[in-house]
Amino acid sequence: MKMGESIQKRRKGGASSPVARKPGGWKSRKMADGWLKYASRLAGLAVVGLGGGYLVATRVFFPVPPPPVNLVEVPSLEGLTLGDAGSRLTDAGLALGPVEGLRHPALDSGVVVGQGPLGGQLLTRGGEVRITVSLGPQRQAVPDVMRLVGDRALRVLEATGFEVTVDSADSDLLAGSVVSVDPSAGTMLRVPAAVRVALSRGPAMLPMPYLLGMDGRQATDSLAVLGFAVPAIDTVFRFGRDQGLVVAQNPAADSLVARGSSVRLTVGRPGG
Repeated sequence: MKMGESIQKRRKGGASSPVARKPGGWKSRKMADGWLKYASRLAGLAVVGLGGGYLVATRVFFPVPPPPVNLVEVPSLEGLTLGDAGSRLTDAGLALGPVEGLRHPALDSGVVVGQGPLGGQLLTRGGEVRITVSLGPQRQAVPDVMRLVGDRALRVLEATGFEVTVDSADSDLLAGSVVSVDPSAGTMLRVPAAVRVALSRGPAMLPMPYLLGMDGRQATDSLAVLGFAVPAIDTVFRFGRDQGLVVAQNPAADSLVARGSSVRLTVGRPGG
């Protein structure tokens, strides 16, 4: 055999010889594929088993009750009168249930202000609907506070439910005394309601006129016109021209004196 043929046979023999493999590799892959198929079958059986158990439980042991078929929609009743609300419920196949009342500051008596169940909800035909109707606004008589003074009168009015506006006015009453109330005491009003109260600023203060040297009768008339009271006139002996004239006055001229205050005059008289 020639050397070239020998080398060629060796090359061919090396190319055709089988590749070396690890022992057991083919068997391992085959076993893994088998386990995957087995696990898939178990998972499928589990899903089928759970589904079947759910169907059995819901259809045999705990069946779902059939949906109610005798339901009607509750109409909205707010703003209706009690009579109209009852008619609306009767037309819908429902009944008027317990009726409650409450005071409402804006709605007249007998108007529906609430209901249960609410409008739009479902209720079994023939079921009752509870409603709440307005009893109308609360009414209150204006209390008599003419004998009270200042803050006390205001507290009484506010505690009764009135909103008080305060004015002031000249009056012979003491400062802070109630001069007038509008509306007057005893008037029935919806509360809260506005009440106007005038409080006295006290008697008006007037300057005392200068009366010295004036005829006594003329001085008395002048004081009366200005609103002063003259309880008595004192006399004192005087010579000459001071007889019959005012020689002293109290309070003094230009003093600020409340209207209606008393003034004492002293008039000169002749001797004897």
